[in-house]
Amino acid sequence: MQKLASLSNIEANAIPEFKFGISGPQMPGRVLAAILPYLFGIAGIVLVFMLISAGFKLMTSAGDPKAMQAAQSKITTSVLGIVIMFVSFWIVKIILQFFGIGLTLF
Repeated sequence: MQKLASLSNIEANAIPEFKFGISGPQMPGRVLAAILPYLFGIAGIVLVFMLISAGFKLMTSAGDPKAMQAAQSKITTSVLGIVIMFVSFWIVKIILQFFGIGLTLF
């Protein structure tokens, strides 16, 4: 008589182990939760550099209306990007907490 495999035994054999030590039914969510802080950090650094470069272009425009308008639109885009990133950070944090994934990662 063959022994029926339990669900946990099937899951243990079906889902591969990763270097991160992340496995199980919540594996994709945990991988995403492990990567997100780095993505938000990189995006924040890029947006700050965009804002600084736009401010520098505005200061060095020497009264040229086209250059000033281009720099102002870049500043507006950078500030909007920072706001969107801040809001998305909190939305992702709330979603991860709701599903119980990676509460200590942020």
